[in-house]
Amino acid sequence: MLPIIIGIVLIVAIISAVAGIYNNMVTLRNRIDNAWQNIDTQLQRRNDLIPNLVETVKGYAAHEKETLDAVTSARNAAVSASTPDEKIAADNVLTGALRQLLAVAEAYPDLKANTNFSQLQGTLEDTENKISYARQSYNDCVFKYNNAIQTFPGNIFAGIFQFKERSGFEAAPETRDVPQVKF
Repeated sequence: MLPIIIGIVLIVAIISAVAGIYNNMVTLRNRIDNAWQNIDTQLQRRNDLIPNLVETVKGYAAHEKETLDAVTSARNAAVSASTPDEKIAADNVLTGALRQLLAVAEAYPDLKANTNFSQLQGTLEDTENKISYARQSYNDCVFKYNNAIQTFPGNIFAGIFQFKERSGFEAAPETRDVPQVKF
C-alpha cells in the first residue's frame, strides 16, 4: 500500500510541477502581449500628433517639402502596419523622419517660438519618452519569457507546448545617427 501512496504523491508532484512551469510560460507570454499593446497605444498617440505637427511646420518651412513628405509617408506606413514586426520596422523609419523634421525646425526661429508648435513638440517628446519606456518594458518581458523557455526544465516543456522564442524591440541603426539639417 505504501508504494502506491508514494507513486500517487510522486505523480501529483510531477503534474503540479509541469502545470506550474506551463502556467509561468503562459503568464510571461501574456505579459509580452500586454507590453506590446502598451507600445502600440503610444505609437498610435504619436501617429495622431504627427498631422498637426506637419501642418504647423508647413506654414513656416514650405520649401522643406521633402522632409514633410517623408514624415507623412512614414506615418502612413506606421498606421497601416499590422504585425508587431511591421510596426517595429515602420516605427524605426518614422522615428528617423521625425528626428529630421525636428532638426529642420531648429533652423526656423519663428517656428520654434510658435506656441502651437512648442506644445506639439512638448507632447511629442512626452510621447517619445513613453514609447521608450514601453519598449524597455516590452524587452524586459521578452527577456524573462525567452529565459523561461530556454532554460531547464522550461525548455523541455516549451518544445512540448510549442512556446516559441520572441524578439525584442531593437532600434534600426539609421535612427541612431544624428540628423543632418539642410540650410
